[in-house]
Amino acid sequence: MSSQTNLIERLGERLAGIRGRLTPNVGMDTVTWFRAGGPADTLFQPQDEEDLAEFLRNVPEEIPLTIVGVGSNLLVRDGGIRGFVIRLSAKGFGSAEVISPTRIRAGAAIPDKRLAAVALEAGIGGFHFYHGIPGALGGALRMNAGANGVETRERVVEVRALDRQGNLHVLSNADMGYSYRHSSAPADLIFTSAILEGYQEDPEVIRAKMDEVQHHRETVQPIREKTGGSTFKNPPGTSAWKEIDKAGCRGLAVGGAQMSTMHCNFMINTGTATGYDLELLGETVRARVLAHSGIRLEWEIKRLGDFEPGRTIEPFLGTAPDL
Repeated sequence: MSSQTNLIERLGERLAGIRGRLTPNVGMDTVTWFRAGGPADTLFQPQDEEDLAEFLRNVPEEIPLTIVGVGSNLLVRDGGIRGFVIRLSAKGFGSAEVISPTRIRAGAAIPDKRLAAVALEAGIGGFHFYHGIPGALGGALRMNAGANGVETRERVVEVRALDRQGNLHVLSNADMGYSYRHSSAPADLIFTSAILEGYQEDPEVIRAKMDEVQHHRETVQPIREKTGGSTFKNPPGTSAWKEIDKAGCRGLAVGGAQMSTMHCNFMINTGTATGYDLELLGETVRARVLAHSGIRLEWEIKRLGDFEPGRTIEPFLGTAPDL
């Protein structure tokens, strides 16, 4: 492949039956909430589950596929992403249906906040925490997203997914292998929808819980900044922000990237940050926390793509003794 367009031309007839949208050379800075990062060779937005399955059946194994959601928890490196980036369309994967007094069937592209609203309208409790998560259900299923003391694994009944060959899988809650901010479901699976279960609850009680979630976010998180949400997972027995603060990293800046002074586990693009600035800031924070407390922070933000030539960044800046 000598160009992004050649990827589409190369596959030619293999993609002839695809109904979704194929767009070459898409700047990922238009997708990620950080508003930074290089281009994707080709972006594919499937029309529905069958269209996605057909695409997967016809794309050779050697061509990389990368799945992204709404881009809220995503850092893309400046060299961009090779192969196809798949982003599920809101029209084909963004609906939700109440299928019982306590169950909802929802597409993987539905925004978490919209899912919380559907549950509220149906009087189904246990979904209020999604009101404060700035992502979509697919990402929540993959990383066991949680907030306000509730996690996705508490709601999942079953998940529909397609593998790299386009085969359909239906996974139970146990099959998802959930732990803190993690699922051990095979990495090549693309989640398309899920059945989720809560419990019957007075809508006014649900609304009050959602208002509490919103108030918390507005008072302690920089939600109006270009940010990717929580940068690092909480280590056992402590909070990431506390360790970052103790290591003197509140407000720390690299280029246009800064650890928020409002909530120092939130990394923000102050206006000119590149993917390199953001990742270098993150690894600098990890190195300083490691040196200060011996704690190895783990990224919660997903990092994708290639570095530009000559601009790699070592984990912990290469300072950890076992690296």
